[in-house]
Amino acid sequence: QVQLVESGGGLVEAGGSLRLSCAASGRTFSSYAMGWFRQAPGKERQFVATIAFSGTATYYADSVKGRFTISRDNAKNTVYLQMNSLKPEDTAVYYCANSVRYVASTSADDYDHWGQGTQVTVSS
Repeated sequence: QVQLVESGGGLVEAGGSLRLSCAASGRTFSSYAMGWFRQAPGKERQFVATIAFSGTATYYADSVKGRFTISRDNAKNTVYLQMNSLKPEDTAVYYCANSVRYVASTSADDYDHWGQGTQVTVSS
């Protein structure tokens, strides 16, 4: 049974930073891509960032490119999302997800396990 546990969310002022972490267990972490998605109230879930199994390839949503950085530590079975220059429109519940593929993917259909989510709130 795959388990994903996010942490690091919170309340921050616009322009501030947060670092999200997602600890994984139950599957060979280093064999699969990982992703971050977010969902704001009343909106559909949105792709944020993804990283390939080895960490050599990453992709970002245009809305976060240049501000967010996804990384992973396969020795610790953990994926991170460093979020800088946060904006009020980044406010959402952030979810990490475990892909069925080893290549990075922007499609939620390629992810079969999801964490419980962590709230990020950016005040203006």
